[in-house]
Amino acid sequence: MRDTYHEDLDSLTERLVEMTRLARHAVARATTALLDSDLDAAQEVISGDEAINRLDQDIEDTAFSLMARQQPVASDLRTIITALYMRGDLERMGDHAVHLAKVARRRHPDSAIPKPVRSIVLEMGHQAELLVTKAGEVIVDRDPDTALELDKDDDRMDRLRRKLLQRILAPGWEYGVEATMDVTLVGRFYERFGDHAVHVADNLVYMVTGEKREDYEPEA
Repeated sequence: MRDTYHEDLDSLTERLVEMTRLARHAVARATTALLDSDLDAAQEVISGDEAINRLDQDIEDTAFSLMARQQPVASDLRTIITALYMRGDLERMGDHAVHLAKVARRRHPDSAIPKPVRSIVLEMGHQAELLVTKAGEVIVDRDPDTALELDKDDDRMDRLRRKLLQRILAPGWEYGVEATMDVTLVGRFYERFGDHAVHVADNLVYMVTGEKREDYEPEA
């Protein structure tokens, strides 16, 4: 019975890591869809979101089953509760990748991203991949010190979004209302994707240490 219990606990981590892998693939393909006007990539992201949703549901079902059958305490209970929070953030990261893909699909066969901001969007896509990859690594390693680094990594995403907005608000922007709305939405979706990666890392800190991120002091 206890062997099964620990296998189920371990499965929560494995499924969370798989969600990070799927979210990374989704945001990478969504970036391709936006920049290359790639309809196949956009459709892949949209249809692939179902796999993330299934893992989200699997984690929820396993977590509630463990709490009902085993009445876990202390660190095991923290693992289960934080897994529920993390899977929610990862599921929403998948949703934001879908939103990006839908912007690309809506403008196909044209590109949704005008030339002057393409390099910024490409950089935001790369930063999104970095953030979700790092989130997966801290889940596997249960490393709260590395988890804290995601906050600084996300600052770069915030700076890129501000740069994007400055570009479309600058004199000489001549791409019309639709393009302006698309670029604004794209920047917001990438920013939110990064925010959820930080939430995952913050929950990992609590899972491992029992302390909130703002209260945790890394070892010197």
